[in-house]
Amino acid sequence: MAEALLPTERRRLVSLLSPAYLWLLVAVFLPLSAMLFFSFLTGLPQDDPDWGVTLANYGKFFQNPTYPALLWKSLKLGLWVTGFCILIGYPCALVLAKSIKGRAREALFLMVILPFWSNSLVRIFSWAIVLRGNGVLERTLNFLLPFDVRLNLMFTREAVVIGLVHSYLPYVILTSYLALQAIDDDLIDAARSMGASKLTILRRLLLPLSLPGLLAGAVLVFVPVVGSFMEPRILGGRLGTYYGTVIEDQFVAVYNWPLGAALSFILLAVVLLILALTSPVLKRART
Repeated sequence: MAEALLPTERRRLVSLLSPAYLWLLVAVFLPLSAMLFFSFLTGLPQDDPDWGVTLANYGKFFQNPTYPALLWKSLKLGLWVTGFCILIGYPCALVLAKSIKGRAREALFLMVILPFWSNSLVRIFSWAIVLRGNGVLERTLNFLLPFDVRLNLMFTREAVVIGLVHSYLPYVILTSYLALQAIDDDLIDAARSMGASKLTILRRLLLPLSLPGLLAGAVLVFVPVVGSFMEPRILGGRLGTYYGTVIEDQFVAVYNWPLGAALSFILLAVVLLILALTSPVLKRART
């Protein structure tokens, strides 16, 4: 009977999964294929009737030392933002999952997902108002402290990091919370009954069991931050030139789509290489 139902179950599975795969094909693979095609062109077909195929767009990345330097700068930015998101987000998720119950948890959850409910430009310009010289943060500190404070964090790397951490912190909190919530409280009670301290429970029990969720959140933060351009451009000013801003300039300002597409695929290749190198750690965390 099970073998007779197998084709029916297979057709049902295909019918359920086909919309998702169709959406991936239309929204992901077709645009990527078009971008890959553009990255090998000498010019846009609609603008240059004599366009051809070339590898020069990829060669410019290695010929111009500015591009590798900016890529390394963006990778370091991704590591900084991911590190701060982990340091801030994991304790918040731990408190939400194991220490707070009822309406207090709902209120804190609302505060966590609140950034998702606002436009990204609104969030960034709000930070610009807070971090600029004589802004909200500086005036508040001068009101509370007896001495004069001059922060003027606007147009600095610190401002870029603050804006990106605020934008992507919920990913780490939510993924870590789901992993921590799945841990049975009886395990924690058993560890306490055997004399384990809070630090030992965190280090030997909670952190290893919730590591898959934490790493998933780290990946969700690192990948988009490396290619970010809006936060660095607005909050970083002259110092906010990163690899993502250069790619945006190729598409928007310079109108050199082939070079922008090639730089984008180099970034994609580097990110995939990093994920491939760290995949053993991810697999070990799942087991």
